[in-house]
Amino acid sequence: MKTLNISDDKGVRQILIDHGKVNAIDTQMLLDLNEAFIAAANNEEVKGILLTGRPNCFSAGLDVAHLATIGVDGCKEFWRQYLMLLQHMVRYPKPFVCAITGYAPAGATIFALCADYRVMGQGPKHKIGMHEFRMSMQIPELLCDIYAYHAGKRQAWENIQQARLLSSDEALAEGLINESVPVDEVLERANKHMALVQKVYAPAFIKTKRYLRRELLSIVDRDIDAMIEEIAADWSDPFVQQGLQMFAASLKKS
Repeated sequence: MKTLNISDDKGVRQILIDHGKVNAIDTQMLLDLNEAFIAAANNEEVKGILLTGRPNCFSAGLDVAHLATIGVDGCKEFWRQYLMLLQHMVRYPKPFVCAITGYAPAGATIFALCADYRVMGQGPKHKIGMHEFRMSMQIPELLCDIYAYHAGKRQAWENIQQARLLSSDEALAEGLINESVPVDEVLERANKHMALVQKVYAPAFIKTKRYLRRELLSIVDRDIDAMIEEIAADWSDPFVQQGLQMFAASLKKS
């Protein structure tokens, strides 16, 4: 695939995001990730998914410059693919572990929160959280709900108001991740947890996962068409468009 490196080892399918300098999320990456999760779900030989990024680079979140240039129809397609991916991630029945190897704000944070278990690398630039308010950007409803499911509604709203990005240790303290480790140990620890859950009889794991993630499943079990129209309307706001264009222009200069 154009944006992913996929490999299999002892039933574990590693999906490594490898797309440009900072692994920013654009439409092509979403198409590839949707295809990868569907293929893994339909392959009986795949016993679990390990999602990761390059060392010190998980994903910088949404590719704002991409969104600033694709128009309304392109925006709708982007968000259709993004929301569908969240559904595929949350509905994936087998073990799903996320190895957060670096910076992972906003849209990348939500990817991680769809996993069953999260291991995050320590580092001054390794942050997760929702910082959209720094650009006065609307956070779509489904993303808000997934974030609040993990952080709690009160804490989620407090963090969002402050556009707060958390270090791995802070994220661990708030329950957003399961382990905070040196970055060179992230994959090792993620694989160790995967090996642990793979020892569980698969039907027992799948059924128990469904029971304990019932609320999260209900969050994504919705018709996304209305959500897409609302997101497109929010992003078409002249103030938002001006901000996106200014941001895209600043990236070109840099």
